[in-house]
Amino acid sequence: MRNRMITLILTPVLALAWALPSGAQENAASAQSQAQPVKKQTPPPGTAPKPFKVPHQEKFSLPNGLQATLVPYGPIPKVMIAVSIRAGNLNEAENQVWLADLTTSLMKEGTKTKSAQQVAQDAASMGGSVDVTVGPDITRISGDVLSDFGPRMVALLADVAMHPALPASELDRLKKDQLRSLSIQKSQPQPIAREQFVKELYPHHPYGRLFPTEQMVEGYKIEDVQKFYKDNFGAARTHIYVAGKFDPAAMKKAITDAFSAWSHGPDPFIDIPKPVTKHDLAVIDRPGAVQSTLYIGLPTIDPSNPDYVPLQVMNAILGGSFGSRITSNIREQKGYTYSPFSQLSSRYRDAYWVQVADVTAQYTGASIKEILHEIDRLQKDPPASQELEGIKNYLAGTFVLRNSNRGGLISQLEYVDLHKLGDNYLDTYVQKVYEVSAQQVEEMAQKYINPQKLTMVVVGDKQKIADQLTSYQTTGGN
Repeated sequence: MRNRMITLILTPVLALAWALPSGAQENAASAQSQAQPVKKQTPPPGTAPKPFKVPHQEKFSLPNGLQATLVPYGPIPKVMIAVSIRAGNLNEAENQVWLADLTTSLMKEGTKTKSAQQVAQDAASMGGSVDVTVGPDITRISGDVLSDFGPRMVALLADVAMHPALPASELDRLKKDQLRSLSIQKSQPQPIAREQFVKELYPHHPYGRLFPTEQMVEGYKIEDVQKFYKDNFGAARTHIYVAGKFDPAAMKKAITDAFSAWSHGPDPFIDIPKPVTKHDLAVIDRPGAVQSTLYIGLPTIDPSNPDYVPLQVMNAILGGSFGSRITSNIREQKGYTYSPFSQLSSRYRDAYWVQVADVTAQYTGASIKEILHEIDRLQKDPPASQELEGIKNYLAGTFVLRNSNRGGLISQLEYVDLHKLGDNYLDTYVQKVYEVSAQQVEEMAQKYINPQKLTMVVVGDKQKIADQLTSYQTTGGN
């Protein structure tokens, strides 16, 4: 039965013919043989994305320094609350890499009055969960729940943020989790390349310390976690974001009631790096690798610079989109790689541009040559109007999509506040993208992507690739 059904589905013309008289069968067969393929119609061009406008925001602060932003957003009866704290890997000392991660992992293990299971059950009863994440600059404690439970979720998040149990009983388990994660990441070429890349750019700064040593993780004690929490968490470093459908008065009261007792704590820690900009090539040996992983980039301006939006357009044309020039060259035309990409990676008052690609080993040198060629070409050959408009539509469209849900909007508000971009940044972003000219794109490439100052990291089999890299001034490696 199964085989017959498949035959009927795959050959509907024959199935129809079985039901026809013999003469009609011949006509049907003749019609099938003479059928012409249907011409594919070109879909109508899409319209430009509409400008995004943030709904009216209500902002307030508490006497202890805590700030809050409330944004009614969307008709769905759900609300997201995010407690954003200016503390993260930036606050780690040289011998404390991943201590911020260990601290946030322990913050998930319950509060002084609730076990981890009770916290999870409370959140689930509201239709959500509690998430704790950490990055270079920010730790976020968040929950997305049904609107009626918004104030109750505020109280639960306050308990997690202000009164974490940090149980010593869970420390060894979480350290073992970190060691497993470290082992996995250090076995993969992209994390290895990224570690060396940021080390080259930020040799004496937390932004340049991606991974700890095993000995470092094994040596962490519960007292280290407790001190890190005490030194870095408090009201003055905290901004609460609320987005979704909620009662503003009730939400404001809930935040005030839950967080007013939190001590002021330390002011935000400011440690702006002075990244190294130099032409360098580091080769890390990975015997037997059939691919080479490339990280090629340099420090650049941060999002507070007025050139940053035009630089984003330039990046999208050069390598930061599927229709970019580098992607077209080394993926579509040459077949050296499957998924190359470039990006602008930002932190507080810092950013870098980088092109990443996993390329077939025999084309390692050729791939670098083509990447440099496309940089040079963009510095001399500004995009044509059709190419530029396509990239603008892509950037504007993805921007609007990122803001189409509560979590995305909160991430954007958090980004604006971290980089101090102003209340109208999100409202004017699409407009600014469309104002970028072809001449500006060319100028951004000339001004910020200097081929003579690119840091290059290659992870691959040295026996296969060494001869291909001699012209790129090999100065280091493992």
